[in-house]
Amino acid sequence: MPHHFTHYIKTLTQLPPEQEEAFSALITIKPVKKDENFIRAGQLPKTIAFVTKGLFRYYYTSEEGVEFTKGFFVENTVLSSYSAILENRASYFGIQALEDAVIEVVNYEAFRLLFPQHPCWNEFLLALLQKGYLKKEEREREFLLFDAEQRYRTFLQNYPNLENRIKQHLIASYLGITPESLSRIRKKMRLLS
Repeated sequence: MPHHFTHYIKTLTQLPPEQEEAFSALITIKPVKKDENFIRAGQLPKTIAFVTKGLFRYYYTSEEGVEFTKGFFVENTVLSSYSAILENRASYFGIQALEDAVIEVVNYEAFRLLFPQHPCWNEFLLALLQKGYLKKEEREREFLLFDAEQRYRTFLQNYPNLENRIKQHLIASYLGITPESLSRIRKKMRLLS
């Protein structure tokens, strides 16, 4: 059975048939209910996943229980707390489904056993890490140089059609502002358009 995850990998590197077969054998398809966590903060993650259906967010929770949304992940993206996997430690953030979702899950230790078999796996990981690095750098630039309205406009540009799938307080959390500030920005933009 062809998997979405292997198709995605093939968009980033040449994947020989025997490696595709070996990777596909590691995939478990898992439904995730809305509001359920794929990974919880404090949990030692052992898996990575590929979103075939649904929407997720990465989020931090302060000691006071305040949540800060780090990012949103839609269909055809990879979910992981990769630094926690690499360092064999608990994840600093949670990954939560914002809609009923379906993911393809792979145990990372089993996946690592494929690395010495073919250079395609290093190419895949390099491409994935480069994408993550570029996204992180863009996000940092937004917070350092953009005001709240510019960050909201960038959100709309980077995540077209996502605004209707996400509760406004989560968008505000992602932008680093209050829901009331987001309402004012949206009202101002409507008046100007």
